[in-house]
This record gives sequence, structure tokens and C-alpha cells, in this order.
Amino acid sequence: MGKFKDLLDKNEYVILDGALGTELENRGYDVSGKLWSAKYLLENPKVIQDLHEVYLRAGADIITTSSYQATIQGLEDYGLTEQEATDTIALTVDLAKKARENVWNALSDDEKNKRPYPLISGDVGPYAAYLADGSEYNGNYHLSKEEFKDFHRTRIKALLSAGCDFLGIETIPNVVEAEALIELLADEFPETEAYMSFTAQDDESISDGTTIETVAALCDASKQILAFGINCSSPAVISNLLKKIRTVSQKPLVTYPNSGEVYDGATQTWKSLPDHTHTLLENSQIWHQFGAKVVGGCCRTTPDDIACLTNHLR
Repeated sequence: MGKFKDLLDKNEYVILDGALGTELENRGYDVSGKLWSAKYLLENPKVIQDLHEVYLRAGADIITTSSYQATIQGLEDYGLTEQEATDTIALTVDLAKKARENVWNALSDDEKNKRPYPLISGDVGPYAAYLADGSEYNGNYHLSKEEFKDFHRTRIKALLSAGCDFLGIETIPNVVEAEALIELLADEFPETEAYMSFTAQDDESISDGTTIETVAALCDASKQILAFGINCSSPAVISNLLKKIRTVSQKPLVTYPNSGEVYDGATQTWKSLPDHTHTLLENSQIWHQFGAKVVGGCCRTTPDDIACLTNHLR
């Protein structure tokens, strides 16, 4: 294996970046519509690069490309040709690379020695992101494995061809989609490293109702899924999910929750109140006891949250 395995082997904690779309929104950018934050790849890509740089300066070890909502089909629906869509997905890697170069080159030798060289994770979001209806949080969509593979194949190829270091397959709510992605990696991208993370609405199963032990066994059996866990889910459900995963697998685990608020896909807004029971730092330290090594934040978390992780965990 390669760079991601090396990063996992050499560090007690690996710090992910935080939210992209909700942080752009927090900064005054309109992320409504089916393309969500991906529309800025077409309208103003510099704002995405700038946010990558903010997270890198906050100390993130992994920068996630802005390709969660950037799918071939979604971009074609927006009016792009297949080649233009592929080029746009490749752009997400280029923006992350430029951000990494800018921030890394500005560090002193002493600062560089105190942290790993950041890696770029090619973001592979679920089919639900293309639907843009909030089904990341229920998994209520049904394709065959071959249809899922056809949906994901070209984007994965574009991300890898553009030079991402590994894949971050995230926010997966559907077990058939997870199976299809693991098979696709093994059959067509056998040298590619990845992590996979799932959404959950309770502390027993992923969002479509499949038990966490079932998906843990799938990930554990894959030689390419080097770490896996939970993202964009309420912090309240994660501890028990990790405990159940640990009965199945000893692989490094991944945790990057949302704020505890609930997403309404119909209105594209966040409801209820954030979970302030524990800070992201406190939760990450608790989850580390259950195997979490890759830690960060998802929707409604901020660069300040990532800086706090860096300052206390590194």
C-alpha cells in the first residue's frame, strides 16, 4: 500500500478537514440548488481553494476534494458535456493540490517537521448526493450493483487520474452501494487506497437500517478500505456504533460528525439545535478509545474546530 497507509501507521491521530458546503454558506456563499457547493467549481473555483488553504493552515492532515456533489450525471444535467464534467472533477484535485503547495511552501522547516505532509482525499459521495433530496440520511434509493458502479466509475477514474492520494468514500447510507463500491475498487482500481464512512440515524445501524456489524464486515474484508467509520451523523450515536464495529474489525476507525443538527432535504436547511454535550475535541478523544484514528468534522463544523483538534491532539 502507499501514502494513506503510511500516514495511518505513523500517527496516533490523523486530522481531517471540516465542512466545505456549510462553511461556504457560513461565509456568505449561496449553496442552494442540486450542485450545492460544486457550482463554485464553475462560477468561482478560487473560493474553494481558499477554504482548502484555511483548513490546511488550521492543521488538517487530509484535504478532501470538492467532488462530493460533483458527479458526471449532475454536471451533465447542469448543461456540461461528459468531457467538461470530467475536467471539472479533475479540477477539484488541482485546487486541493494548489492549496497544499501554497500552505506547505509558506511553512518554516520547523513547522513542517511538526506535522505530516498533507494528503489529498478524492471525495466520492453517494448516489444520494446526485439526488440532492437528503437521502444521504435514509438510504432510500434502489439501484443494482452494476448501476451503482456505472454511476461512480468515471468520477473515481477522473479523481485518480488527476492525482489524488487516495479516495474518501463518504456519507454512504446504503449497503448495496457500499458493496458495489468495494467491488468496483477491487475489480477496476486494485492499487487504490480508500477509507469508507457511513451515515447513521441510531446507534445500531447505518441509515438504510443495515446493521453496523454487517457493513463493518464488508469493510474489514476489503484490502483497500484501510479505515472506515461514521460521518455526517449526530455525535450522540457514534460511541455505541464504534463499540459494535470493534467486535468485528480492528482496522483504524474514522469519525467526523455533523453538529448534531438535522438536515431537511426538502428545504435544504438544517433543523434543531447543535449538540453541545461535548466539543468535537472531547468526542474525538472519547472515540479514540474505541479505535478512531482519523478524526475531523462534517456539516456545520468549522476551521476553528479543526484547529482545536490540531492544537490538542498533535
